[in-house]
Amino acid sequence: MFGRVKSLDAILATAEKKSLHRSLGAFQLTMLGIGAVIGTGIFVLTAEAAQKAGPGMMVSFVIAGFVCAVAALCYAEMAAMVPVSGSAYTYSYAVMGELVAWMVGWALILEYAIAAGAVSVGWSGYMVGFVESNLHISVPLELVRGPFDGGLINLPAMAIAMIVTALLVIGTKESATVNSVLVAIKITALTLFVAVTIPVIQTGQFTPFAPLGFAGISGAAASIFFAYVGFDAVSTAAEETKNPQRNMPIGLIGSLAICTIFYMLVAAGVIGTVGAQPMFGPNHEVLSPGTPALSQACAAAGDTAVVCSKEALAWVLRSVGHPFIGWLVGAAAIIALPSVILMMMFGQTRVFFVMSRDGLLPDFFSKIHPKFRTPHVITILTGVFVSLFAAFFPVGLLADVSNSGTLFAFAAVSIAVLVLRRTDPTRHRPFRTPAVMLTAPISIAGCIYLFFSLSGPTLALFAGWAVVGLVVYYTYSRSRSHVGRGLVEVHEGDEGIPPQPVAPLPGDIDIND
Repeated sequence: MFGRVKSLDAILATAEKKSLHRSLGAFQLTMLGIGAVIGTGIFVLTAEAAQKAGPGMMVSFVIAGFVCAVAALCYAEMAAMVPVSGSAYTYSYAVMGELVAWMVGWALILEYAIAAGAVSVGWSGYMVGFVESNLHISVPLELVRGPFDGGLINLPAMAIAMIVTALLVIGTKESATVNSVLVAIKITALTLFVAVTIPVIQTGQFTPFAPLGFAGISGAAASIFFAYVGFDAVSTAAEETKNPQRNMPIGLIGSLAICTIFYMLVAAGVIGTVGAQPMFGPNHEVLSPGTPALSQACAAAGDTAVVCSKEALAWVLRSVGHPFIGWLVGAAAIIALPSVILMMMFGQTRVFFVMSRDGLLPDFFSKIHPKFRTPHVITILTGVFVSLFAAFFPVGLLADVSNSGTLFAFAAVSIAVLVLRRTDPTRHRPFRTPAVMLTAPISIAGCIYLFFSLSGPTLALFAGWAVVGLVVYYTYSRSRSHVGRGLVEVHEGDEGIPPQPVAPLPGDIDIND
């Protein structure tokens, strides 16, 4: 299980043989991180968190942010030390072997592709709300919500996913430039929201603080974790980063710190102005977000609670007498949320690219466009699946499923940092995780805690996805793996020397049989 390890030297050599263009600096990385983190989580999932925890979602933000912070410190060490694409997949391959790496890469599909679908659904909510409240056009519910959320298909979400796919095919640098502009718009909108709402906070709105107890706060933390997901997508851009040993830690930790400050202020503004109490069923039962039951309860109450809104921040501003600022925030979300979709799909395609380069996925996945120099085949394929996710599933379900894959990957990276400190202590580490013997175990424990705070159906979906991954690995990937076949990459200076075979491991498949 842990036998097929690809050494760090071999990983770096592979990257040199078939590399991507380095064009991103520290500022662009930080902007990419903020662009990936600030998005659906704060613009949309604030309502989901309120339904699960009420005002206690403030604590949920703290819990999720803390787990992300310790995970970020582990990520920063690995990303600076192994500056190649692939994120947690690459790090696991170097430390814990091929099977664990495959499962981590398989889990990252849940993180990035499904997260991109969730953000697309969040964008759709703001777009529909914008059209209805400003243009006074009634949009049929069946065409803007999936079947789990009281509709048939979410056409706006599907459309934005396709547009972002086209942008990613054009090129990385162009995508990062557009993203920097969109990030500035998002930060301006959130700053405006905070400036308007914080001065009029009413402390009475924070009572009762935890209407569903600490279990509700834990469940909300597991969902809100999605609001922080994205900083690790920065590490997937390591191979396209100038001076990654310096710039990767800056991009990872800087983006997370900026986003955490915004989240706490925005959440306080929502709770303190309009309240954030959950909706209950006719028998005072707890209603799950993104379900027909909650939609019916909201319709019966006239959609007068923030938990009912698909465009929470704009709704709050209109409710407290600032319709024009609400219009501005809604417009900013419509313009800027695509940057999050872009970053999630960017991360997904780069993980696929590296897995293909290692032989675990078909070789055509790592084909690079002759003009744009981007992995266009897998970008288009990812875009198709993201569009389908966005068309048929609600944002809350997509976010929770995405979180399950993310938490699994984060725990794997934290374990890898600990193991590598023991097995390769002399390797140069441009960034060292502080107090790693304390930080990494806290990260692992936090990921496990949030993972099992997710809903039962979400955990069942993750288990089913893992089983499918194992089937694919043992029926296709194991026999075609470059490491399993004994192929070791060499550096560019040794290009005239053919790859050298290594002794097969017990149980490996002989491809010549």
